[in-house]
Amino acid sequence: MSVLTPELLARVRERAPGYDAANSFFDDDLDELRATGYLRARGLERASADQRLLAAHAPATALGLTMPLVWMGVARDLAVAGDDSLQWVLDDAERGELFALAISEAGNDRVMTDSLTKVNRVEGGWAFTGTKIFTTLSPAWTRLGVLGRHDPADGSEPTIVHGFLTREATGVIITPDWNTLGMRATQSHTTRLDGAVVADARVARILPIGPSGDAYTLAITANFHTLIASVYAGIADRALELAVESAQRRTSLRAGGARQAHDPDIRWRIADAALALDALAPQLQAVARDRDAGVDRGMRWFRDLAGLKHRSVETARHVVDQAMRIAGGGAYRATAELSRLQRDVLAGIYHPSDTEAVHATVAVDLLGPTP
Repeated sequence: MSVLTPELLARVRERAPGYDAANSFFDDDLDELRATGYLRARGLERASADQRLLAAHAPATALGLTMPLVWMGVARDLAVAGDDSLQWVLDDAERGELFALAISEAGNDRVMTDSLTKVNRVEGGWAFTGTKIFTTLSPAWTRLGVLGRHDPADGSEPTIVHGFLTREATGVIITPDWNTLGMRATQSHTTRLDGAVVADARVARILPIGPSGDAYTLAITANFHTLIASVYAGIADRALELAVESAQRRTSLRAGGARQAHDPDIRWRIADAALALDALAPQLQAVARDRDAGVDRGMRWFRDLAGLKHRSVETARHVVDQAMRIAGGGAYRATAELSRLQRDVLAGIYHPSDTEAVHATVAVDLLGPTP
């Protein structure tokens, strides 16, 4: 059963405009949701449904909390498969540690399969040097999942080192530079790593450069893409709800003062948005259920997951656009909720996998790699 009670959700929705206007972190949301146990590990289907509901009330809060939920899901997936190498992640989370993700880099469109961050072997661990962007939860995280590229001095094959930093680690420099169009409350600052050391005990994987079917990589991809898709589905849910409310409330002089809900053009727009949104739920549920059940889709998983995230974002953008057209000029005010949803939904095109990467993934699945 979800901990997201109507009363809690009402408070979260009430706080969202203030966070956005002030460009401030969602401290109160985080405190309240942590206290309810919202960040505990659970099945992906349950987490997906929770994230969709939370995003319909506070998109930036839901997006921010995607990051710790990804790590809870990864650790849980591995444990269910008999791999307890990340049991410490679950244990740390139970003790109140907050996990975040630092993977994105400016100019790196290979995301997890390569890195511009350099990694060198040092006594007791690995030193990371590079710059990560979009580090969500920057004001609050205490454990940061990172990756970087190690090029051995002996000329042997390079590898990607995955591990976790603590906030107290020397060489972690957070620049408070988050001032974006939307998803402002996530406070996803730039994070520079200057020889920051991941201890050997906190190294999760060392993998070859390039695509990998390793269970760890797949678990990150599955949890990240599914939960991100759920957030944008939630934004679309709220936009459609606001569109219906607007059509029921607004009247048309052209129609003799009748409600716009009786206007055939408005009715078509609302139906068009609903039809697009209706198609998301079965795919979200099927992916989450198959992951929870341990279904082996092989490398096809990467195509399906990238496609799910892409379709959810594009559908949400379409639904929000239709809602803006239905609601009229009042929705264009900066203080209008639909205006905030329009800004928030745009962030979806910047999350991995981007549109180009999605199409490349599908093309590889169908046609094989390029020569």
